[in-house]
Amino acid sequence: MAYKISDACINCGTCAGECPVEAISDAGSQQQIDADKCISCGSCASACPVSAIAEE
Repeated sequence: MAYKISDACINCGTCAGECPVEAISDAGSQQQIDADKCISCGSCASACPVSAIAEE
């Protein structure tokens, strides 16, 4: 199951730097996870300073 970024995202980019498969990109006002690339490792959720990432 892929992770999803909520509206609580502050677009800091920390999660993108932690993703081992580069599934996270800037979508303008917040980051976005490509569900097809996501391997559900949880690295992004652990790194998020505002807890904006959770399993879908």
